[in-house]
Amino acid sequence: MTLTPTRLGSLHVRTLGSGPPALLWHSLFVDSTTWARVENRLAQSRTLLLVDGPCHGGNPPPTRRFTLDHCVGVAEDVLDHLGIDEPVDWLGNAWGGHVGILFAAAHPRRCRTLAAVGAPIPALTPAERRRVRSLTVLYLLVGARPIRSLLVDVLLGPDARAADPAGAALVGDAFRRARRTDMLHAVSALSLARPNLTPVLATIETPTLLTTGPADPMWTVADAKTAAHRLRNGSLVLFPAAGHVGPLIRAPELLADLVTAFWRDPAATLETFGGAAFEGRDPGTEH
Repeated sequence: MTLTPTRLGSLHVRTLGSGPPALLWHSLFVDSTTWARVENRLAQSRTLLLVDGPCHGGNPPPTRRFTLDHCVGVAEDVLDHLGIDEPVDWLGNAWGGHVGILFAAAHPRRCRTLAAVGAPIPALTPAERRRVRSLTVLYLLVGARPIRSLLVDVLLGPDARAADPAGAALVGDAFRRARRTDMLHAVSALSLARPNLTPVLATIETPTLLTTGPADPMWTVADAKTAAHRLRNGSLVLFPAAGHVGPLIRAPELLADLVTAFWRDPAATLETFGGAAFEGRDPGTEH
């Protein structure tokens, strides 16, 4: 893990594996440790650049307030600092998927493929904003510990703490590592103020996979299908695991299978997996 200078201050970036470069950017509320159950498999065919995004993972405080567009610039800074000129395979979870969508649209020559796992495309609804604001007020007043369980339930599903306590701890610990003031800023900038990304989808030339699952109420299958139809060169894959982070923690083998196939042959994978649902396996047994 090294500190890499960017326009928003230094960020932790960890490099793992060998081969062509792949940039991995995690979800809001957690950090790059949430890739733990898939990273060794993915590193067999790629040099992974595991980024801890601004305000997360114990990074120094950002040098300014920022938006998703600034995060795209941060990704450019990371690649430039590491001397990576060739196109990268982008794997983003939730927030990381949002950044990847904007990065692929703005820099098609730098993005070979894009996989956005559990990354809702529409902006938050008014009801969702009210719920997020309520949680931020509680977090401001009492800190991470009292709401950690609530967050795990949202990101992994309500059964995760009982069915996969190690996975729940992975998510909870990642949340606790961030400074409270930094996390509050990130939630405001990246969740409450997140724009509707639907208009961006039709501008993306990069082969793109979107994923969701039937148990993710903030990224419904119907909304995901509508988004996928707007892609020039993309498909939707359904996962059984609940929550935005669920595929990484509770269905890692399925996710690694999908991503490695996509990296190996994007066109064939879009045709094979497009619209398919992984069924008949218990995601709680995948770790």
